[in-house]
Amino acid sequence: MAQRIPTRLGDGSLVELTRAEIEADLHAGSEAAVKRAKVEPLAQDEIEHLLDIFTSPAKFSSVDYGDEVVLSYDGSGNSDLAAPVLEQLVYQNHHGADMIELWHHDYSYKAVRTVLSFQTQMLKDAQMQTVAPLNYGAMPDLGRYSRPDGPAPNWSELMPLGRIAEAREAQMEAVEHLERDMWCVAEAMVAAGADGIDFDTAGASGDADLLATLRVARRVRDAWPDIGVEIGQAAELVLGMHGELEYDGVRLAGQWPLGQLRACTAAGATIFGPAVNVNTTKSLAWNTARTCALVKPVTAEATIPVHVNAGMGVGGVPMTPYPPADATSRASRALIDICKIDGL
Repeated sequence: MAQRIPTRLGDGSLVELTRAEIEADLHAGSEAAVKRAKVEPLAQDEIEHLLDIFTSPAKFSSVDYGDEVVLSYDGSGNSDLAAPVLEQLVYQNHHGADMIELWHHDYSYKAVRTVLSFQTQMLKDAQMQTVAPLNYGAMPDLGRYSRPDGPAPNWSELMPLGRIAEAREAQMEAVEHLERDMWCVAEAMVAAGADGIDFDTAGASGDADLLATLRVARRVRDAWPDIGVEIGQAAELVLGMHGELEYDGVRLAGQWPLGQLRACTAAGATIFGPAVNVNTTKSLAWNTARTCALVKPVTAEATIPVHVNAGMGVGGVPMTPYPPADATSRASRALIDICKIDGL
């Protein structure tokens, strides 16, 4: 009887698979990326290396000495806590973070603008007590500018009615509001001493969301060449909620990670964070192989650091509030060994 090896599903649940089943999932995950994104499949020696990682009896997997990468964290210092700087010190001194971030619990630039004076003071206090580079981060979150909570018509209501032109106009109205808020926050945070600005989960509301992010990123880089700009993607594919928007002459809708990298590089980003969502019903091996196949072309071409989003539900890491270390360590090591990423 074939030995059954403990592993995980994309929702974090513990399952047991045979070596042959894990190998089959590695091939299937790679092929899933090939079919959708038209990337090259993982090579046989890469599949074999992943198989060694996922069939190892060790509970924790690690890279070799000398292969360590930078650890950059979003959400590593909630400004609503009684002692937000203490949390950042924990990430810096205990968790080994190479880059930390101040954030507000309502993680969007629209919300942050309403408490900006409070946030800038917190950032200044944090800079006085920490050593690691400190970003300020939030989501663009274009959807917040649609009715009933925002000023623009709701394009998600207009599109099912066939009112496509109106839906597109509504998105561009929201883009104007979003760009203004992101620039306002960036300007204040740079003045307060931020080392960089993180535009996190960019493109969550589709191509208009990403367009606004790219425009403001370019503006930040032009204004302050020494300020870091990190753009972390929302997903592996940019949804065409508008469908006709371009940046630097290239259509944004339908872009996979390599196209996203090119757009973010053109916008002046200093760190690119590709995101590949997990399938919760598939195995850890399947999800990680798919992620590696999608990210490998990115690192092959990138001229800026690539920090893969490897957290709850992305980058091969299971979709659960507290992802198990046996899963996160294997997914992280796979990305480093196969894709040669610069950070996580």
